Amino acid sequence: QVQLVESGGGLVQPGGSLRLSCAASGIIFSIYTMAWYRQAPGKQRELVLGITTDGSINYGGFVKGRFTISRDNAKKTVYLQMNNLKPEDTAVYYCNAKQPGLGGFWGQGTLVTVSS
Repeated sequence: QVQLVESGGGLVQPGGSLRLSCAASGIIFSIYTMAWYRQAPGKQRELVLGITTDGSINYGGFVKGRFTISRDNAKKTVYLQMNNLKPEDTAVYYCNAKQPGLGGFWGQGTLVTVSS
């Protein structure tokens, strides 16, 4: 059974930082492209950042250096480091695992709220 379990979300003040983690089980983690998406209230889910099996990075349209993605294949975990957070970053952040041309898997999401 495939599981993607996100953690690390919470309430943070504007300008603060958070690191999200997504721990995978039930898949051969190293052969999956991993990605973080987010969905704000009333908006569509959008790509934040993705990282391929060889470490190449896929960027969502809004990312401008504040967020970075990394993966640890030994720990079967992908991370999202978010710095200088803004209120508009408030969303549920989802982890995704996908192989090219095949369906993917989603985590349950972790809520990030940026507010003073």
